[in-house]
This record gives sequence, structure tokens and C-alpha cells, in this order.
Amino acid sequence: MTENTAVNQPRRGSGRPFRAGESGNPSGKPPGVRNRVTILAEQLLDGQAEALIRKVIELALAGDSAALKLCLERIIPARRDRPVDVEMPKLTTADDAEKAMGKIAGAVACGVLTPGEAAGMVRVVEAFVRTIEVAAIERRLQVLEERIPARPDL
Repeated sequence: MTENTAVNQPRRGSGRPFRAGESGNPSGKPPGVRNRVTILAEQLLDGQAEALIRKVIELALAGDSAALKLCLERIIPARRDRPVDVEMPKLTTADDAEKAMGKIAGAVACGVLTPGEAAGMVRVVEAFVRTIEVAAIERRLQVLEERIPARPDL
């Protein structure tokens, strides 16, 4: 019968068991060492890259959809974001934010913006409104603090 070694090991305390910059496994793989399989694959493909690329292109031109997809993904990367062409009011007050939200909703309704693009623009407007609100609260707090006399016992 084998013993459960985990039961016999002392438990680590909570918090940070290792100091910053110190490895939890000092005898582990040193930084920069590459995987053996990756090195072997590179050695096998060494000198064959051009022939493989030509073959993939030939397959794509012959109608192989997987090869075609591979080629197109390399030529034309997936589009992440695009600039949007929606005329927005200048944001200076909360009233401007209300107008901006109306413009965004209208652009989605007309098909000028996708719902995802509109969501990104709404986040910008919401962040602007939160900034205005925080600034207003800070100004009001400062006025109140100036009105209240300082108490030495606090």
C-alpha cells in the first residue's frame, strides 16, 4: 500500500509563499530554453518552407477551402475595429451626452453603426458623464469644506 505523500507534506501558509522574483521551482527549465518538439519540427521543415508555401497556394488555387482560408488569413488579417463616421455633438455637458446617445441610437437604427460599435461609443459617453459627475461632486465637497470651520480635535 502506498502512502499519500500530500498528507505528509506541511501545508503552505496563506499569502505569498515565495519572494518576488524567486522561482517556485528553482530546478525547473531555465528561461529561454525552447521546447524539444518545436526544435525538432523546425529542423524537419528547414529548407522546405518555400515548397510548403507553394503547395498551400496551389491547393488554394485548386479550390481547397482550408488552404484558401489559410492564405487569406495571412494576406488580409481579421479586422478588429474601424473608424466610425457618425457626426457627434461636442461633449462638454451632460446635456451634450444626452444628444450624443440619441445620435448613436439613430445611427444604429439606420444601419450606419453595428450594435457592437454603438456599445463602444456608448461606453465613451458614459465615461464622460461619470467624469462630469465626479468633478461636480468634488467641487461641491470643496465648497462645503471651505464653509465648515476646521476643528482642532479632529
